[in-house]
Amino acid sequence: MDEQVLAGYADYIRSRQLVKSEQVDWYVKWVRRFLEFAEADGTRDFEKCLLLFLENLRQDKGAQDWQVGQAKNAVRIYYYQFRRDPVSASRPSWLTDLDVSDLKQVSEAARAVLRLKNYAYRTEETYLSWMGRFYGYLQVNRGAGAVPDTGDVRNYLTHLALDQKVSASTQNQAFNALLFLCREVISLELEEMDKNVRARQGRKLPVVLSVEEMRRLFAHVPEEHLLKVRLIYGGGLRLMDLCRLRVKDIDFESGLLFVRDGKGNKDRTTLLAESSKDALRRHLQAVKRLHEADLAAGVGEVYLPTALARKYPRAGTEWGWQYVFPSDKLANDPRSGKIRRHHIDPSTVQRVVKKAVRAAGLVKPASVHTLRHSFATHLLLQGVNIRQVQDYLGHANLETTMIYTHVVRELSPAAESPADLL
Repeated sequence: MDEQVLAGYADYIRSRQLVKSEQVDWYVKWVRRFLEFAEADGTRDFEKCLLLFLENLRQDKGAQDWQVGQAKNAVRIYYYQFRRDPVSASRPSWLTDLDVSDLKQVSEAARAVLRLKNYAYRTEETYLSWMGRFYGYLQVNRGAGAVPDTGDVRNYLTHLALDQKVSASTQNQAFNALLFLCREVISLELEEMDKNVRARQGRKLPVVLSVEEMRRLFAHVPEEHLLKVRLIYGGGLRLMDLCRLRVKDIDFESGLLFVRDGKGNKDRTTLLAESSKDALRRHLQAVKRLHEADLAAGVGEVYLPTALARKYPRAGTEWGWQYVFPSDKLANDPRSGKIRRHHIDPSTVQRVVKKAVRAAGLVKPASVHTLRHSFATHLLLQGVNIRQVQDYLGHANLETTMIYTHVVRELSPAAESPADLL
């Protein structure tokens, strides 16, 4: 047992005032006992080892609930915060001496950590937005220069729920952003909040359009956007799946689309609607002409994930890596600073579908995501195995896909086949 490490841990929690001074010795004691337990047990997974350790305290050692909670907090601070501090040479140097009361400094540090961990750009912007709102709330309630603590996080989430009455999903999004801020940037342990402060979401049935309603919707989508909407419906795509689709991910012969780095960083295959193949081929011919013109102008490189860009430095100019639906304008890449042609803005498709829903006279609150729900439900109505539907949608658990069976029970088998749509 390295007593110098434990002494460093004691100084760490004492200097940052993470616990009351009279509790420091107990926190060190719990960490020492955990490290001895972990060494004897040999379990490599930290969370599993911690769970076994706490269970041992309860059953074999007869510890009370408050003692078990204190031990858990002590070990988690040691593992998630202290080990990432400069003391252990694992905390980035640019986070040293960070003024956690200065939003500008915190935002710059958070952006650096997000990019270091390769978070999606949309996630980066969302998290930074929530951090800005949190610091604004902190300034109003505690004044400029206030240092955030666990109570501030809890009060802010309560404010979102009770005063602003935001949805459960929005509350959880805000919590995830603040959890990242506290753990990865400002070294503030949220204790039990990461387990308990979660807004509960009741089960809601998805909005689904019938086959006839889908036809009416398609009839009011402008020709230049119809292919996008058909592909979303025909493959059960999420909106960003469509926007990020690349030429190489289309398999005309097999009738498949390959979705790369979808939700949860997962790959999957789904259907390429037969009715969309000819239009898609014509569209790709036009995109290729645009790409060739960009190459001639010296700007034909597309964004690639960082690791691929390093391994294949010229791949960004190859035809297969180009977006199927590129933007009609060149833009400055916010990360690299290069001038590139990115994919279409997702809001473009959202506006098109919203207008088409109104024009078609549909009373259901349909959106782009409704097309995905309709795809899954129509396949089940046609007798496709639910496991296959799960694979098409990319659901990790069958229970998620089972929600569509509740919709199917409420609907009679489709009077018209969606074969010409799918």
